[in-house]
Amino acid sequence: MYVHIGGDVTIPADKIIGIFDIEKTSVNKEVNSYLKKLGKQGRIYYVSYDMPKSFVVTESYVYITNVSVFTLKRRVAAPDSRLL
Repeated sequence: MYVHIGGDVTIPADKIIGIFDIEKTSVNKEVNSYLKKLGKQGRIYYVSYDMPKSFVVTESYVYITNVSVFTLKRRVAAPDSRLL
């Protein structure tokens, strides 16, 4: 199953490690260090340049998106996420 995470981007649901609220987690020093490190490695993908609401962690990339955590979690949990 694939999950639409915003823009033209869909990713396999089984590749998602975590979905996080960017506002609540970016105040954490470790999260900031992690995101900066991945940014330097070119492993951050901006799904949209609108105000980011969440980020999705996979093994290869972190996707920063303007879709809310609640919407993304609902899409992951949906039996057929193409409908959402």
